[in-house]
Amino acid sequence: AGAQTVRRAVQLDAAARFQESLVCYQEGIDLLLQAVKATTDEAKKHHYRQKISEFTFLSDGKYHKQIRIEENATGFSYEKLFQEYLTEIVSEVWVEDPYIRQVHQASRYLLYNFLRFCEMLVKGPCKVKTIHLITSYDKGMGRSQQMSALEEIKRSLSNYGVTLNIDFSSSIHDREIRFNNGWMIKIGRGLDYFKKPQGHFSIGYSDFDLRPCHETTVDVFHTKHTKKM
Repeated sequence: AGAQTVRRAVQLDAAARFQESLVCYQEGIDLLLQAVKATTDEAKKHHYRQKISEFTFLSDGKYHKQIRIEENATGFSYEKLFQEYLTEIVSEVWVEDPYIRQVHQASRYLLYNFLRFCEMLVKGPCKVKTIHLITSYDKGMGRSQQMSALEEIKRSLSNYGVTLNIDFSSSIHDREIRFNNGWMIKIGRGLDYFKKPQGHFSIGYSDFDLRPCHETTVDVFHTKHTKKM
């Protein structure tokens, strides 16, 4: 199955469908790694390791895609933006964003946005078991509200077998999301690229595909994460 997946990756690579080929390379390599662990036949282990080295070399090209979200554009829900990178092998996610803190601002619902992002991960098709959040403390009276909301999200995720690890940093500035299949997404505004809905009963309040966006840029990269053999 691993070799078949990588052959598909080679075909996609030749067709200049680089994003799809990288996903297939990664999945194929992971399947071959599982085969290495499962077999006791040293000859087979050697053969699989040779193939892994070969396919890792093929998949080691740099990848960068940029998406520009225009002011008031719609159709950019978290599902639409992230789903193609959330393959079944994704089990761990890192979210670095200094502003996952205030529930209500003039135009922001940052903790609610993080909750929606977590809901997307729970729905799959990935099998996420751990989410790491690195953010900054809210200021003043907002800190207790921030901590209460994050703890509630943490408890709720545990009901679905997902662990949320929360760390706070006063020096964090970058906003990026990483998956353990090698994909990294950097959004200029972090998860906060949706505009405030016009009302609680207006179109786009519940369906983020219909919610107008702020102008921002999304950069997608792939970093090779090869497990030890």
